[in-house]
Amino acid sequence: MPSKALFTDLYELTMAQAYLEANKVGRAVFSLFVRKLPKNRNFLVSCGLEPLIEALGEFRFGDKELRYLKSLNMFKDWFLDYLEQYQFRGNLYAIREGMIVFQNEPLVQIEGSLPEVQILETLVINIVHYNTLIASKSARCYLVSKDRALVDFGLRRAHGLDAGLYGARACYITGFAGTSNLYAGRKYGIPVFGTMAHSFVMVFEEEEEAFKAFARSFPDRTVFLIDTYDTFEGAKKALKLMREGIKVVGVRIDSGDLLEECIRVKDLFQREGFEDIKIVVSGGLDEEDLHRLLSGGAPVDIFGVGTKVLTSADAPYLDIAYKLVEYEGKPKFKLSPGKQTFPYKRQVIRHYEDGLMCYDEVIPYREGGLVEVVYKEGSLIRPLPSLKEIRETFLDELSKMPAWLKSLNKEKDYNVLLKEV
Repeated sequence: MPSKALFTDLYELTMAQAYLEANKVGRAVFSLFVRKLPKNRNFLVSCGLEPLIEALGEFRFGDKELRYLKSLNMFKDWFLDYLEQYQFRGNLYAIREGMIVFQNEPLVQIEGSLPEVQILETLVINIVHYNTLIASKSARCYLVSKDRALVDFGLRRAHGLDAGLYGARACYITGFAGTSNLYAGRKYGIPVFGTMAHSFVMVFEEEEEAFKAFARSFPDRTVFLIDTYDTFEGAKKALKLMREGIKVVGVRIDSGDLLEECIRVKDLFQREGFEDIKIVVSGGLDEEDLHRLLSGGAPVDIFGVGTKVLTSADAPYLDIAYKLVEYEGKPKFKLSPGKQTFPYKRQVIRHYEDGLMCYDEVIPYREGGLVEVVYKEGSLIRPLPSLKEIRETFLDELSKMPAWLKSLNKEKDYNVLLKEV
């Protein structure tokens, strides 16, 4: 098992050594939350707990990691001995994946000895931040998709292979039909989809020859990419092969005026009696493009979305923080302007009226709310939900959201009420 122990910032370890020397080893609670939603986000989708749990199991300092740290000539031998024995043995509280969440709600809270939980700061932020960021972006695509299938095409431009993997998972949680990412398909059981690239068409002397070759190899899942040279001419060549008896599932359009091209191609197929041919559209799309196309009447059956979604191009980061909120039973909080924090380990109680989400109360922790105990003394207390269950949680949450929160535009911030009990 590869170690993730050096996926951290230097100052996490310098602080941990100083804590130990100063005998600051009491019980501490750190809370992970988003201070403020991006200007064009009405909500976030909690995501990344399972990848975080997996990473915690790989967060151990082995010989290679310890030799590297020793080579820095910064750390004392006794501290390296401490790291050699390091294993997360604390408690972890979290809002389960797939839940709709808002600013200042505790996505993850970690409790344990101060050095132990300080060391995990970078890992926790990195994993939960990216997963939640992408799930929140892909959820917006699902909101406007009007029951059209969505497929993640984002691996090739994701910011790293892990980002492509986690992004595919986040998209599937938020209603996508599947992904082009084979590794995500194997690891998470997500359905995989794919057609052909322009290079496949270009390597043949004739476009029609390329189509025939692909149909021979994949007779039951033939989808032609028709815009390599001229979209409408490509559609006519696909139509010719259909008339000759080649079974075609659909055609993909990746460039040009997508609205106009889709309407022309669909009309061509319908006039010739091929109403069931699927229209697949891709090419740098996100929720704004989907909304524009569908509002304009584009007869699209499947959207392939990638770059803008797996990079969350319009809002590429969240103002997320992992802050000390409690130490040795005493409240800890920041008063810095614009960065104030709430003290104590907290719970989130969500209320509904007429089946719709109305408001939240954030209170000192007690059982019975959205925040659940996941780890107790370093061990999982129950199996994590399956990806299917997480997806169902998201879809159920979405059905209970008031209409104004489902808008792509942001009218106002959702009001999260704080109540002390």
